[in-house]
Formats: sequence, C-alpha cells, structure tokens
Amino acid sequence: MASTIDTPRANILLPAVDETAARRSLLDQIARLESELGAMFCSVFPRTGFDWSVPSRGGPRMLDIGELEELRDGLAERLRHIRRSLNDRTYLEQERRALIERMLLEPARYKWVRVRNEDIGERGCKECRSVPRLGPIGLLLGWWRVKISSGCPLATARAPLRPGSDD
Repeated sequence: MASTIDTPRANILLPAVDETAARRSLLDQIARLESELGAMFCSVFPRTGFDWSVPSRGGPRMLDIGELEELRDGLAERLRHIRRSLNDRTYLEQERRALIERMLLEPARYKWVRVRNEDIGERGCKECRSVPRLGPIGLLLGWWRVKISSGCPLATARAPLRPGSDD
C-alpha cells in the first residue's frame, strides 16, 4: 500500500514501510547490551566509580526507530567507556599487587610506601606499608620491614561481656 503526499510541484509516491523487523532487531541489540552491562556490574561488584544507571526515556511509551537507535548507541558507548575504564583500573591494580610483592622482597628499597586494599580493588581497611623495624632505632640502622595491618579495628563490634565471665 502506498501513500501520496501532495506538494505544489508533484505528487510523490512513498512505499509503506514495515518497521517490525527493524524494531525487533534494535530491541534484541538493546537487550543484549543491557545484559552485558548487568553481567559487567556483577563481575566488578566491589569496585565503585562506575555509572550503572539506565536512564528513563520519558515514561512508558513506544519508542520510534530513531529513539531506539539512540538508546542502542548510548548503551554501546557506555559499555565501551566502562570497559576502557575497567581495563585501566585493572592494570593499575595489577601494578600495585606487584609493588606489594617487591616490597615484601626488598622493604628498604620502598621506604614509607603504603598500599591500601582499595588500591588493589579489594574491600576492607587492610594496608601494606614499609616501616622501620623497632621505630627510630631501625630507622637509624636501616632495618626495614613490611607491616601488613589486619584491617579496621572497629569494623566488627565486640560482644558485650557477660557478668561472671573471666574476661
């Protein structure tokens, strides 16, 4: 079925277009991109600093082909950006893990260096730091060691003491 558009110059005959296949293809691509975004969120969960939100498109309605293409392109760009950021961050975390290994081998070479758990992409307050053994004496004699903290001392609450306990 064709429709005509009346213009002052001539009648232009436009073919009727069935958008069903194009809409289905775009919706499948959007679903795949959203699935990849969700899987990536699960794989990097403890890390923060990424935008995982899926913005609203103006309430419930049927999007036209152009809006579906914009949505698909926006999701694809966000996924590329998150992958690139995650690759950069993973590289830095691997470098910091290697730094911890080097610190353990030669603590005097890495004087006063501190690496926290958040620097290697892990949760918690633990940190590794190169400090002089025996405080000022070790500082004067060049005795260095890597001290690994056990984490936050206040992270877990102590159970209250019961009356009559030996503690």
